[in-house]
Amino acid sequence: MDLRDYIRVLRRHLIVVIAATLIGLSAGTLAALLTPQRYEASTQLMVAVDTGDSASSWEMNQANSYAQQVVESYRRVLTSSLVLQPVVDDLGLDLTAQQLASEVDVGVATRGVILTVTVTDANPGQAARIANAIGDSFSTVITDRVEQRDGAAYSIRIVPLQTATVPTTPAAPNVPMYIALGTLVGLGAGIGIALLRGTLDRRIRRIEDADRAIDAPVLGGIALDPKAASRPLIMANAPRDPRAEAYRSLRTNVRFLFPADDTGVFVVTSAGPAEGKSTTAANLAIALGEAGYRVALVDADLRKPRVAGLLGIEGAIGLTDVLIGRVAINDVIQRWGRGTFFTLPAGTIPPNPAELLGSDAMRTLVADLKAAFDVVIIDAPPVLPVTDAAVLSRLTTGVILVAAAEVTTTDHLAAAADRITAADGRVLGAVVTMLPVRGADKTAYGTYGYGALAKA
Repeated sequence: MDLRDYIRVLRRHLIVVIAATLIGLSAGTLAALLTPQRYEASTQLMVAVDTGDSASSWEMNQANSYAQQVVESYRRVLTSSLVLQPVVDDLGLDLTAQQLASEVDVGVATRGVILTVTVTDANPGQAARIANAIGDSFSTVITDRVEQRDGAAYSIRIVPLQTATVPTTPAAPNVPMYIALGTLVGLGAGIGIALLRGTLDRRIRRIEDADRAIDAPVLGGIALDPKAASRPLIMANAPRDPRAEAYRSLRTNVRFLFPADDTGVFVVTSAGPAEGKSTTAANLAIALGEAGYRVALVDADLRKPRVAGLLGIEGAIGLTDVLIGRVAINDVIQRWGRGTFFTLPAGTIPPNPAELLGSDAMRTLVADLKAAFDVVIIDAPPVLPVTDAAVLSRLTTGVILVAAAEVTTTDHLAAAADRITAADGRVLGAVVTMLPVRGADKTAYGTYGYGALAKA
């Protein structure tokens, strides 16, 4: 996928992204509200060196160097029980020295002699008292126990630079950070879910999806019409509608699929049911008849015939009756309207549709229709559930596969094409129906209204 595909996927799943972001924001806010408040109080202590009035500059430098060296060890002394246990005893804390150490952080200035002791506690006043008590205890321990050296040229003492004050605002939780982090995590999760769904979703949504699924051109695209159920024959009911123009564009592309001096015989089918094959076949037949071609539309869906119902004609007797020799084709083929469009309904539903459609009688019928008409369109059952369309494909110029946007998957369309090819048939192209006119996958009117050019 390129960048535009990713953007389209995100737009398609925009609600998921927004919902995940709001959930993350809510979770971050809730975590901030439920996290106990913690306050920090800090005191600063300087490790000072007393060298005496008669010390030389070299001795003073040595003393300062020694102070810098011992600061790191003092940092560990600050959190030891030697310093913290007196604090626990003096303040009467309900903690052990080890537990108190976990609430104390000691920082050292770079190449410096200043120690910053930070205490975290739920009580701001207690945090300040503990920090100051630690400073006093540390100073006592260093002066009285650690730095007692007889005859030393200098001595170490701890100088308080800044005493701890009672903090007025909590250091944790950081509410803005919690909310921002929750929002970012939710947004990331939403984008991830959207991209995952987009990757796993194999449904055809645009003409390009069908184009990539099979090794045949896309002959046209028909936009989604919410009123299609009430006016399926758009070529007759609303000839100026954009969908009618799309069928005329399809007619133009189909015309290039067979020589001018020959009859084109096409099977119109789909991978599965409810993808618009019968509606496409009927409207394409009307469009061809409108252009002056002698057209025969044969309803070869002997399992669930629809052509008679779409055209509003009597369909009790038709193809099945012709194939078993009960009637002659001239007795049941019907002119539709006042043009050059004729239709042969399915007739009686037989118990053995595939056998009838693959019989010599069907081969003879196709030959007779080729001799009498310029174009023959055969509406066949879906390819994947039954073999009827694959059987018919061997008797015709080729197959036009109909795929419905948001319904047909690229895998099913490719499998249908493979099944036809395996039966020695030829897939001439595809028609994508029910293309979205709104949302992330909509395409400009020009593409859907006037069809897509066939591949060379």
